[in-house]
Amino acid sequence: MVRVNNTLFVHLIPVLQLAIAPVILISGVGLLLLTRTNRFGRVRDRARALNRDAEPSAHVREQIEILRRRASILRTSVMLGAIAVLLAPVLILVIFVSALFGFEAGWLVVATFSVSQIALIGSLIAFIPDMNLFLTALTFELNR
Repeated sequence: MVRVNNTLFVHLIPVLQLAIAPVILISGVGLLLLTRTNRFGRVRDRARALNRDAEPSAHVREQIEILRRRASILRTSVMLGAIAVLLAPVLILVIFVSALFGFEAGWLVVATFSVSQIALIGSLIAFIPDMNLFLTALTFELNR
C-alpha cells in the first residue's frame, strides 16, 4: 500500500482549487475559437468561390473585398482568443510552481490572468465588426 504524506494533500488541495478556473477558461474560449475558425473557413470558401471568374464584375469584387475585411477581423479575433487560451496553462504552471517552491507569485498570477482576460475581451470586441460586415454583405447581395 502506498502511503501519502497528508501535509502534501493539505497544501495541494487549495492549489488544485485555484487551477480549476483557468481550466474552465480554456474550455470556454476553446468553444469561441471553434466558432471563429468555422466562420473564417466559410469566409475563405466563399471568397474562393466568388474569385473563380477570370474577370469578376464590380459587384463580385465588392463582395470579395468585404470578405477580405471579414477574414482579417476574424484572424484578429482568433489570434486574441488563442492568446487568452495560451495564457491559461501558463497561469496554471505559475500557480503550481509557486506552490511547489513556496515563493509569492500573486503579482504574476494577477498579471497573467489580467492579460488573458484583456485578450479575451479584445477577441470578443473584434468579433462585432465581423457581424456588421456580414449584415452589410448580406444586404448588398439581397439588394442586387
